[in-house]
Amino acid sequence: MEHDLKELIKKCDLAIKQEDFETLMDYYTDDAILVVKPGMIAQGKEEIKKAFIAIAKYFNNSIVPTQGEMIILEAGDTALVLSQTLLDAAKEDSEFSMDRRATYVFKKNLQGEWLCAIDNSYGTELIN
Repeated sequence: MEHDLKELIKKCDLAIKQEDFETLMDYYTDDAILVVKPGMIAQGKEEIKKAFIAIAKYFNNSIVPTQGEMIILEAGDTALVLSQTLLDAAKEDSEFSMDRRATYVFKKNLQGEWLCAIDNSYGTELIN
């Protein structure tokens, strides 16, 4: 059986591809953080939305994220997602890898819906 989070992450990827950042923000906690790039974090939905707009522009409005292998570790209302995140874009000279080992943390809200609290597509690369 597929985990609910796999479908949710597909919806997020589609919203990023379509640059539907209003819908994308529905999938984040109010105090969520996004690792924009190593050394740069956006916190809260407003900063995260601005960051995604800048990321789209950086990738010439052509970014298409997809997920490869994924492991979901769930404990109560918290889940850690380890995922191979693949990025495709019409930009050939990105300074960052387009094949990443992402780490995401999701929390369930009072309605039982998963929301992203930590969005880190760089995973453990932040340690380097």
